Amino acid sequence: MVNIKTTRECIDCGIIFDLRSPEKRRAGGLATTCPDCSEEATPKYLGLTSGDGKQASITVLKFNNSSDREAYREMWYVNSGMLVGKSCQMGIRKSDPGVRFHTVTQSTATNHKGKA
Repeated sequence: MVNIKTTRECIDCGIIFDLRSPEKRRAGGLATTCPDCSEEATPKYLGLTSGDGKQASITVLKFNNSSDREAYREMWYVNSGMLVGKSCQMGIRKSDPGVRFHTVTQSTATNHKGKA
């Protein structure tokens, strides 16, 4: 088993931080900077799936900033029933946040049941 050191000293401010903490994962950036000193200018892509029968379609979206990405992701999770287990999401709906995005790629899957 490999023992990986998870605490590091920030090269900018000198504080000790945990490399695997949720704050550091959200902040992104270099592994040598703490969450407060980390700053990623480019927002990450957002991959979404839809449950179309037995196969799922995948869509990858690009946003202008991280706050738009998080607002759209939250709306998608609530409206699609993600992370609710066996509960029904029908009573909980969230309106479209009205953010701008670009579709990077889309993979549509069809369930043709062996027919050409």
